[in-house]
Amino acid sequence: MDFFKSICSNYYINVSIVAWFSAQVIKVILNFILTKEIIWERLIGAGGMPSAHSALVCSLTVAIQRKLGFASAEFAISLVLAAIVMYDAMGVRRAAGQQAKVINKMIESMSINIKILMEEERKKFFKRKNKEDEYVEKNISSGEVIDNKALLKELLGHTPVEVLGGALLGTIVSLLMPIR
Repeated sequence: MDFFKSICSNYYINVSIVAWFSAQVIKVILNFILTKEIIWERLIGAGGMPSAHSALVCSLTVAIQRKLGFASAEFAISLVLAAIVMYDAMGVRRAAGQQAKVINKMIESMSINIKILMEEERKKFFKRKNKEDEYVEKNISSGEVIDNKALLKELLGHTPVEVLGGALLGTIVSLLMPIR
């Protein structure tokens, strides 16, 4: 119980969680405005506007600066961590999301081609069917084609604007929360 109480009373953790949660809620709201549909996955999912990762690390950095000052080692560590997280969100994670889009298009294209080929083979097979081909018939008619569940997650990283939005949100949350 002491551990939970000490975690909940930690100013830095509270600021970070509020900033992260705020970003995730904003994602749900913005997504609703754009699509007229509530997608609850946006509440925990990566990617999108604003960057929750950026909001979290920036709020922590500003909170440390407010409480310990610019000259503290903790501020320096947090600033470097924030820079790495935001750079990664715009670089590696964004590139992975773009690659996932290309791979998903390839999978969908292959899936359509497989369906067409299967139908052509089925037509050929039934024209020349004999008793020895029963095993082949079962395999052709039960062939599985890749469905949407097999597609890769595309929304992973962030554009520079999304990272900036998260950084600004984190900074604002940290400035609004009273120092304890």
